[in-house]
Amino acid sequence: MPINMVKLPTSRKDLYFRVAKGHFATSRSHTNYYIDITVQKTRLSEATALAQEFVEMYRYKAPVDTILCLDGTEVIGTCIANEMTRMELANMNLHQTVYIVTPEHTSGSQLIFRENILPMIKGKNVLILAASVVTGFTARGAIEAVKYYDGNISGIAAVFSTETECEGYPITSVFNPKDLPDYASYDSHKCPMCREGKKIDALINCYGYSKL
Repeated sequence: MPINMVKLPTSRKDLYFRVAKGHFATSRSHTNYYIDITVQKTRLSEATALAQEFVEMYRYKAPVDTILCLDGTEVIGTCIANEMTRMELANMNLHQTVYIVTPEHTSGSQLIFRENILPMIKGKNVLILAASVVTGFTARGAIEAVKYYDGNISGIAAVFSTETECEGYPITSVFNPKDLPDYASYDSHKCPMCREGKKIDALINCYGYSKL
């Protein structure tokens, strides 16, 4: 049985914020909201609406050669690249285009890039795109990988973020805690909901949720 999802309107009629309130657990934290970005990651119309928001935010910021897509955000990343190209905001590299890449994860959760992908990272201006940034663990891993492979970080973009920067790099997000004033995230060992005996409703990650 699915959890009770609520669709919150935004200033754009083609863009919604879908959330469920409860007790949810990630691999590193507990939170009182599950933020569902599935539709934005899979439906072209909403991915395009998100991309337009991101491009407007990045209009006067650092150039972008490559978009590094985390958390299954490749459709959004492609739409961002398309909008940048359409508005002539893409960095004019050798091929006059924007690369869309996805990292490979090792068994230890490190991000790596194979030799055929390296030319799209090394020496390039890389925008890191994430579904959400809460603990910052994934974003930090992406930053370390891009720097290790000699890429330049243009910034971090997230659909939802509780943070405004990570490792000194600014985070631009379409949604933030202002959209959910009572949003809270806790260390899994210091969760007040656990102390109160509230059962976990579902396990969540970038792929979705699994009810318990």
